[in-house]
Amino acid sequence: MILGLDIGRQFVKAVLLEKTRGGTKVLNTGIRLVPEQHKAYDPELIGKPLWVMAVKELMREMKINPKRVKNLVTGLNGTNVSVKQITTMDMPEDELFSSMTFEARKHIPMDGSDAIIDFQVFGPNPKEVDKIDVGLVACTKKVSNAHIDLLKEVGFRPGIVDTDPIAITNAFGNANEFPEEGAIVLLDIGSVSSSLVVWGRKDQFFTRDIPIGGYHFISDLSEKRDIDYIAAEDEIMKNGISSFQNGASTDLSDIAVAERNVFDNLVEDLRRSLRYYAKTTNQSFFTKIMLSGGGSSTHGLQGMIENKLSLSTVLFDPFQTLAGYEKLELSNPNQYAVATGLAIRGGLGK
Repeated sequence: MILGLDIGRQFVKAVLLEKTRGGTKVLNTGIRLVPEQHKAYDPELIGKPLWVMAVKELMREMKINPKRVKNLVTGLNGTNVSVKQITTMDMPEDELFSSMTFEARKHIPMDGSDAIIDFQVFGPNPKEVDKIDVGLVACTKKVSNAHIDLLKEVGFRPGIVDTDPIAITNAFGNANEFPEEGAIVLLDIGSVSSSLVVWGRKDQFFTRDIPIGGYHFISDLSEKRDIDYIAAEDEIMKNGISSFQNGASTDLSDIAVAERNVFDNLVEDLRRSLRYYAKTTNQSFFTKIMLSGGGSSTHGLQGMIENKLSLSTVLFDPFQTLAGYEKLELSNPNQYAVATGLAIRGGLGK
């Protein structure tokens, strides 16, 4: 059995998978709120004690003993980790390691500790002779150690540590074929940020952390409507993006500004990222946008992204091709994309 554990800023999610002769079977899923329930959520107050408590409670609910988990996969996310495709000169592996370590320092916030890297050679660069494309993942030792310490405090024996963008990619790749032509766009909307992945069979692997998430939807509504956080959260859950039109204010320009500050900002960040990708790779054919993460189910957001970017936009269900899914009763399966991708990573090569 393989446990994929997604430790987020607001929720902890877990997916338990089993490799079978016929493929992969989902055995169980679980979700647990990290902050105290029925109180205004402040991401700055979330730290190790709350994470440890939430993970322990989730494992208890799922009837999983952390000490008995033999195949655990967790993920790092946000600006503390960098996932990039690098084009470099073809060189021996020891030289490539030194080159990638140097490259990593450009992309992660250094905190006084050494950079930890992992890389995979994708193959020759199709456009430049004597150059290769390399997938690089990097974080600092301090970030890695803090993550490992958290897992040990829960009682786990730390296993594979992946990253959210790669997990989302693995979840998609397990359930779908990447297009022969063009690139797919994956957007996982979390609590305080969103992970963007753009990739095609013949195209560059691109990731970006967009600093907008479900928390910002709620906090902005709370500010613009002058209501408390809990009331704003209830409003967003009930009415989605139209919540900004339900206020008492009669100033339509205020309402328009409020909308631009959250949902339109997310769409504009996405638009800029796709323009950058098109400019740097000469690939401007995006086949589809796949939405996942807790914030992706915000009512009206899917249609808004599709209309403003003129791209087919759908919610991504990571369980759709897994055996055992029919026994799950999940109202929002797309929020499990990262946890599912992590668990799938643990089964690769088995």
